Amino acid sequence: MRDDTTPPATAASAYDPYDADRPLMLRCSCGADHAPTEHGAATLPDTETMGRQFMEASLIKAIFPQEPVRRAFLKAVGRRSAMAAIAAALPAGALTSLQAMAQEKGALEKKDLKIGFIPITCASPLIMADPLGFYRQQGLTVSLQKTAGWALIRDKIMNKEYDATHFLSPMPVAISLGLGSAAMPMNVATIQNINGQAIVLANKHKTNRDPKNWKGFKFAIPFDYSIHNFLLRYYLAEAGINPDTDVQLRVTPPAEMVANLRAGNIDGFLGPDPFNQRAVFEEVGFIHILSREIWDGHPCCAFGVPTAFIEQNPNTFAALFRSVLTAAAMAREAKNRELIAKVISPAQYLNQPEAVLTQVLTGKFADGLGNVRNVPERADFDPVPWQSMAVWMLTQMKRWGYLKGDVNYKQVAEKVFLLTDAKKQMKALGQAVPDGAYKKFKVMGKEFDPAQPDAYLKSFPISKAA
Repeated sequence: MRDDTTPPATAASAYDPYDADRPLMLRCSCGADHAPTEHGAATLPDTETMGRQFMEASLIKAIFPQEPVRRAFLKAVGRRSAMAAIAAALPAGALTSLQAMAQEKGALEKKDLKIGFIPITCASPLIMADPLGFYRQQGLTVSLQKTAGWALIRDKIMNKEYDATHFLSPMPVAISLGLGSAAMPMNVATIQNINGQAIVLANKHKTNRDPKNWKGFKFAIPFDYSIHNFLLRYYLAEAGINPDTDVQLRVTPPAEMVANLRAGNIDGFLGPDPFNQRAVFEEVGFIHILSREIWDGHPCCAFGVPTAFIEQNPNTFAALFRSVLTAAAMAREAKNRELIAKVISPAQYLNQPEAVLTQVLTGKFADGLGNVRNVPERADFDPVPWQSMAVWMLTQMKRWGYLKGDVNYKQVAEKVFLLTDAKKQMKALGQAVPDGAYKKFKVMGKEFDPAQPDAYLKSFPISKAA
């Protein structure tokens, strides 16, 4: 059966950037911020207004960081009066000076940009920054370029057809090292998303859930240099299945994975959403395991640029950085997820049913096995490009023969993953900045110590590494 879960609240009711917990007026029973008598006339704010409201909310929270004080202030004067009062207390035009602030940081070398993306939920921050106006607030005019596959993304960024792009997070590392392509220095500005992937199997395998029994299976992955490939290989190898000899791994564009599952060309895939949920929606597959159950907090996609672009356009790059970090901060808040599903669902972006995207982003979803699961952490948008993540990717590239010879893990990680720059821009935006650079984490219960990558690599019984 298709997913028959209770429809979510409207995006209008979900989006209350100032204080989602306390209404500022008598609310309708639908949950939206209008009086019962106004129910039929209530409409969702346009996306430009949504973006402005989010920025205004961030300003109020910065001025009144203590929640009780903020609540009391809003209760006493109301939203509109609050913004008017703050505007009166600040220099003229300060409330609407985001573009001016960007200019004060340095004139933009290039204002008209092309940014590539694959239509998957992993790209939510860089996509939603367009309709919500976060690029425009930084003085940028961005044309988002929907792209069919990862090899094409790579080729277009290397040919300078795109200024910046949505990447699989291992891709800038691979391109910088000349793996799978000519070498070209690339940088990861932010991680676009963490978690948000899954292993999906065809319905005929509902009684065959033990990976030890999967010899002969055919799996789709989106790209060789993808977290999907490395996580699937890791998962299979932990079950004693050699991913190079016991199964077939086929590189398949994400948008074609569900069709291949339906046609019987593959037994399953480890892919990005919304296609994991779409397989359930189309009644052709089920979610075997979420990727967060393999590595909770793993990176998936990234926002990146050629190093040469940064060198030639430092102010433009900083403006891009601020735009995407602002979008990521909004995407991280659970109360905004239904709104984001609405914003990114149209044809020019993901072209997916809003109900499917809502299940993915809220974490309340049908799994195809007759259950409705509630996993709020199914997808998240922590932007911090931890350099330990890059080191782990390099160990897996070596483990499976993509990278040969000696590797200076630390040097590569620090050259490609711009953690210092990310922290600087996050701090300038008033966002929480974490400590350190080499965060430790566990993959299937095994701790990864980024200071001991070679020892970690040698610890695996199934590996191509010498």
